[in-house]
Formats: sequence, structure tokens, C-alpha cells
Amino acid sequence: MKILYFAWLRERLNKGEEDVTLPPEVATIANLLDWLADRDEAAALALEKRSLIKAAINAKLVQHDASLAGAHTVALFPPMTGG
Repeated sequence: MKILYFAWLRERLNKGEEDVTLPPEVATIANLLDWLADRDEAAALALEKRSLIKAAINAKLVQHDASLAGAHTVALFPPMTGG
């Protein structure tokens, strides 16, 4: 699966995307955020306020309880402001 990072997540993680193979227990966006934070200190800091992080699976906005089944791409981004 490809994970895309946007805005300050990209800056804090120093990468815009990565390809990962998830363990079987990572079944939802919430699980994914936990897994990312557990494996990397920079991710743990960037994802500290998980309720602020928005997610999309295959270009469709989803909630954190959304299943990752069939996901090819997950995008993670902070709230955006207009301007």
C-alpha cells in the first residue's frame, strides 16, 4: 500500500510518500495511525493529535474507523484552511 503525506505531515516526516506492507492487525485508519506512530519517533510526534488527522482511501475521504480492505493508497493530511 502507498501512504501519501501532505502539508505539515510531509514536512515533519521528511517524506511525501512511502510504500508499506501492513501486518494483518492493521485493519483500519486508526490502526494504521497507531502502527505508524509505534514504528517511528518522528511519526509519533507528527501524529500525536490523531483526531486532527484527516484520511482518504483511494481518493475518498473516510473516518478513522474505515477499513483498509482493498486500499491501494491512503492519504493522510492535517485540516486545511481556505485562503
